[in-house]
Amino acid sequence: MKILLQGPEIIDSSSPFHQKIKNVLINNGRIAEIGDKSYAADRVIKAEGMKLSIGWFDLGTFVGDPGLEHKEDLESAARTAAAGGFTEIAMLPNTAPSVQSKNEVGYITRGNDNRLVQIHSLASVTKNNKGEELTEMIDLHEAGAVAFTDGLKPIWHTDIFLKSLQYLQKFNGLLIDHPEDIWLNMFGQMHEGINSTKLGLKGMPRIAEDIAVGKNLELLGYSGGRLHFSRLSSAKAIDLVRQAKKKMAVSCDIAVYQPLLDDSFLMDFDTNYKVNPPLREKADADALIKGLKDGTIDVISSGHTPHEDESKSLEFDQADPGMISLQTFGANLVTLSKSVDWDVLIEKVTVNPRKLLQLEIPKIEVEAKANLTLFDPTHLWTFNEKSNFSKSKNSPWLGREVTGKAMAVFNNGRHKIED
Repeated sequence: MKILLQGPEIIDSSSPFHQKIKNVLINNGRIAEIGDKSYAADRVIKAEGMKLSIGWFDLGTFVGDPGLEHKEDLESAARTAAAGGFTEIAMLPNTAPSVQSKNEVGYITRGNDNRLVQIHSLASVTKNNKGEELTEMIDLHEAGAVAFTDGLKPIWHTDIFLKSLQYLQKFNGLLIDHPEDIWLNMFGQMHEGINSTKLGLKGMPRIAEDIAVGKNLELLGYSGGRLHFSRLSSAKAIDLVRQAKKKMAVSCDIAVYQPLLDDSFLMDFDTNYKVNPPLREKADADALIKGLKDGTIDVISSGHTPHEDESKSLEFDQADPGMISLQTFGANLVTLSKSVDWDVLIEKVTVNPRKLLQLEIPKIEVEAKANLTLFDPTHLWTFNEKSNFSKSKNSPWLGREVTGKAMAVFNNGRHKIED
């Protein structure tokens, strides 16, 4: 089947067509033509004003499968990711059981031959993500795990952290950490500040993140290796990474919603805004924008953390942290684009996550396999229960009109096109 994308702006800094408006013909899963001609096609997508990039990649999607399928399973995650514009996702290991053997890695990846969205496995650093005993990381690497993390949990044990960095150097593996001092954050419900005091809620101080980042950077400097911090939120943590980048192999990401929201959104006790790390103050959000602009922040992730109603429709202090955000990712990018150039944003969700995981980077060139995302930054749509492909609905944007939508994705000889 021949599909013509008519007049999108190509965003791919490695392509000679970067920032140029071209027609792109896709034939049987490959890019057949790029140019100014009106190529014959079975289907034409009028893409004027849209942006065409290599397929978006999410570095750290929470999926509950196996064991927690009621939150999100592999197939619902793949459908949700495709609707959000992603062609590949890296799945966190916080399942039941956690991803700690070849069997779990194989279970996650074995369906990829028949999927539009490729699901990569991040494997556990410690057994059951408890931080107490290392997994067999070499075996997991050979089974196809692309990096190692305890996912939504920090690697809190200092000796385990150090040994992980040393162990992974045998195959140049990447350690991903969710930096958090669990004792300082114990029983915390939101960012510690004026608003937590007003609401009478136990706070989660910035220092809980800052201490973990500082300590783990010291360990990285001592042992060597490759370290990535996930979902950073505080201004000081970003600055610590900025300074460390000058002398060691460290990178970081933020959840796409983190620089767009702050702790004032929790004043009505809406549990959809309860996340970890918590929404902080405007000064922190501004620091994240600066980190995106100057390259300190390498990757923008979705932060997608689905929960069923029974985990969210509770008193605030009983609700689990997290929001679904794969499908609203593009709309959040549109808001970010008011402060950060599109070229920078796209690089952080396409090229950079693949570089960190040492995966092949798709190309926008003739004869290349089509791994593409077509995004319309002006498209108005309503994110509601009908349009939501996730099994969960814990999103502050549910029921609201948003701007920006992925209109088509292409990958693995397959495609999804919005009607």
